[in-house]
Amino acid sequence: MHLKEERKKISAEGKEILQKYFSKLKIEFNDDNLQELIIFLKLHNSQDLFYRAGIKNIDLKQLQEYKKAKARGLPLKKAENSSNSLEEIVSSIRGDIKPDMFVIGESLQKINYKLSPCCHPIPGDDVVGFTTPNQGIIIHRVNCPNAIKLMSNYAYRIVKAKWTNQEMLSFLAGIKVKGFDEVGIVNNITKIISNELNVNMRSLSFDSNDGVFEGTIMVFVQDTNHLTDLIKKLSKVQGVSGVTRIDTQ
Repeated sequence: MHLKEERKKISAEGKEILQKYFSKLKIEFNDDNLQELIIFLKLHNSQDLFYRAGIKNIDLKQLQEYKKAKARGLPLKKAENSSNSLEEIVSSIRGDIKPDMFVIGESLQKINYKLSPCCHPIPGDDVVGFTTPNQGIIIHRVNCPNAIKLMSNYAYRIVKAKWTNQEMLSFLAGIKVKGFDEVGIVNNITKIISNELNVNMRSLSFDSNDGVFEGTIMVFVQDTNHLTDLIKKLSKVQGVSGVTRIDTQ
């Protein structure tokens, strides 16, 4: 219920912002013009339009471009072949194109967002946000299989995202460790994590079979550099044959 109310509040603020833009550009604020703008911006409906305006994902420049297109008599409807390809969408997210951007952390007090538990994004990852009706913006890693599926099917809900300074925060990440089941190896691994790098663990599980072990460790790190340092350290532990980040869970 709280998320719905917050989204309504942001949408109401966005509607007021659009009204001011329309007034400044001397465009009548009516249903026909709003519908044209929705089509021009390739959005889903008026609530999507108002919400994006509320999170500063729509600016005056875009309204000016809409006005110019309207004045030129351009057909403000979506052509059958006008939808972006998945490659274009990913390219935009990685920075080749520069749409408006949602900064993770900067808008924390105003905008609801959550880090997707399916891929555990952390600062340093290429990420993308998806606007949802009830959960605010959900942040995924760009290479997350779920994100790729969403980009393909719901391109109009994409919000380009980047990280702000998160030095005081920690983010959950998973790593997989493989190696040979030697005496004291688990203790050596946990010492590296807890003592040398001061990393907090949320969970730790190891299974062994015929002298070979495989472990999954969920840790709290600051960013990708922090995680990379941890992986390098663990890779040097005697008996460890491989350490990798868990892409999805």
